[in-house]
Amino acid sequence: MKKKFLDAFHGLLFGLRHRSIMIQFLLGLCIVTAGLLLKFTPEEWLAVIILIGLVISAEIFNTCIEMICDKICPDYDETIGKIKDLSAAGVLVCALSAFIAALVIVLF
Repeated sequence: MKKKFLDAFHGLLFGLRHRSIMIQFLLGLCIVTAGLLLKFTPEEWLAVIILIGLVISAEIFNTCIEMICDKICPDYDETIGKIKDLSAAGVLVCALSAFIAALVIVLF
């Protein structure tokens, strides 16, 4: 059990070296800072924490899919391109949902 957690933390540290994951992580920190300044309620914090985790997780999965695709097919392939685009679209959906939720929290 301990090894599984260590492997997961190793994966997280590895992931934070990827630009796209680091960007999502930094955006999450910006939202946390905004929450502290705006004094979010416990319910708002719950939503923010879940959404930050969802977006970062989606970006980690997207990075994994891209790495697998690049390993399987290093040259351009139309199907691989579509797979990568779909994976990126998943991150976009999560990020847009989180952004809209943040607007709701801040504006209402």
